[in-house]
Amino acid sequence: MDLAALRTKLESYGQEHLLQHYDRLKQEEKSAFLDELSHLDFDRVKRIYELSCEEANNSGEKQKTLEPIPESSSDSVASASDELKNEWRYAGLKAIAESKVAVLLLAGGQGTRLNVPYPKGMYDVGLPSSKTLYQIQAERILKVQKLAEEHTGKSCIVTWYIMTSEHTQTSTEAFFLKHNHFGLKKENIVFFEQYQLPCLSPEGKIILQEAGKIAKAPDGNGGLYKALRDRGILDGMSKRGIENIHVYGVDNILVKVADPIFIGFCLSKSANCGAKVVEKVHPTEKVGVICRLDGRYKVVEYSELSLELAQKRHEKGHLLYNAGNICNHYFTLNFLKDVVSNHEHELRPHVAKKKIPYIDDDGNSIKPLKENGIKLEKFVFDVFEFSQQFAVLQVVREEEFSPLKNAPGAVKDTPEMARDALCNLHYQYIVNAGGKFKSNDGKILPDISRKTVVDDSVDGSGRLPPVKCEISPLLSYAGEGLESVKDQIFHASQSTHLKADEEKNISNGNEKTSKVKEATSPKRRKGEDIL
Repeated sequence: MDLAALRTKLESYGQEHLLQHYDRLKQEEKSAFLDELSHLDFDRVKRIYELSCEEANNSGEKQKTLEPIPESSSDSVASASDELKNEWRYAGLKAIAESKVAVLLLAGGQGTRLNVPYPKGMYDVGLPSSKTLYQIQAERILKVQKLAEEHTGKSCIVTWYIMTSEHTQTSTEAFFLKHNHFGLKKENIVFFEQYQLPCLSPEGKIILQEAGKIAKAPDGNGGLYKALRDRGILDGMSKRGIENIHVYGVDNILVKVADPIFIGFCLSKSANCGAKVVEKVHPTEKVGVICRLDGRYKVVEYSELSLELAQKRHEKGHLLYNAGNICNHYFTLNFLKDVVSNHEHELRPHVAKKKIPYIDDDGNSIKPLKENGIKLEKFVFDVFEFSQQFAVLQVVREEEFSPLKNAPGAVKDTPEMARDALCNLHYQYIVNAGGKFKSNDGKILPDISRKTVVDDSVDGSGRLPPVKCEISPLLSYAGEGLESVKDQIFHASQSTHLKADEEKNISNGNEKTSKVKEATSPKRRKGEDIL
């Protein structure tokens, strides 16, 4: 598009200011900027901005027709019988064994709050193994494939789809290549990039960050659906025979990737869309809750729920609106195809007010001291409302949710907290399997799953101080296969790292091997292989 035609187009959308510094650019900069503006979808930008205005105007109505999730659509891991959980697990393992299950990782975040110059998935929280979030998740995929093969006798593939952004794509791919894709086959890991949206003024004007550059930001994890369609991901899934997709965020160190119990639960409900939730700990906890609005499933943010509704309880004493959303979802391929074909344009963007650097009329670069613009983003859970076959599984927070969001020393969601959450869970796995931990004075430490336990060794919360204890995902997916630790004594003051057979005598990068106490892997039963 030539300059004159572009000026006319910009004027028609009220964005003619984008060329006000054009004459200051060098020739190659002019060409690049004209190309960028020529390919910008101004209709989409206008539509999304108008939808965001409608959303803001209608936000006050959200409390009027709320109702909790119906019991027929939900269940709880904590209250379900072992028999029922085994039914879910076996159904999930069967689907995995047939290579009908894929996992999709949302990894477009820049790690800004962590204060690191690389993607969150590359972060080392300080485990005895020094494994990163990416490696932990990759090894859980390897293990769940193995479990499915052992259960059915079928060799299988769980394809890993990883949605990155302009900021994380190159570094993420390079990191996987450097680490030999963590034992997974390269062809079974599919990277794809989410799109970006221009940052806008409150009046809908695109912000000019530099003379020849507009300000942009990723379009949120709800940008997944446009990317699935336009990047050809759904077509690729169809060719692979995939039917069920587990979608999750990169920052949850406890995520059970391709969880057979969750997959099987959703299959048992004939769900085309599902979510894992954790119980809200108190009415004002800052977490969105899944409920129904006008008969449609929604995530209502804590700021949109009145205190009166947030405090309501049912007869069993639990909060009525207690289904805390943790970005852990299930979709069928057919549901995703329907969303991208018929509903993606209906997704209403959410407005985030931000301090966005810009260039003023005189060509000066300005870093604002207060919010001057908005970033528009969509959320992955915004598609819940399009499902008539929705299912919700409540899981135990201590077993499945500990997000890594903030830098060390922050109040919550820090690397230290993520590390301790995983170590405490693995401590409990060992105790459940019959292992024991003792303190320096020779006392056997109690079962930390009971918050009511109080003695000289626990802190003010009723929980034991964290023990640095790690079980490789290649050894155990969720506490199974640890028979060999029965009656073993571990020292709470030392780091403990239980490895799978193939990991032994292999250095894992910066692993602190001098501090690691290694346990023997369980002996193989006849006809069984242990990863």
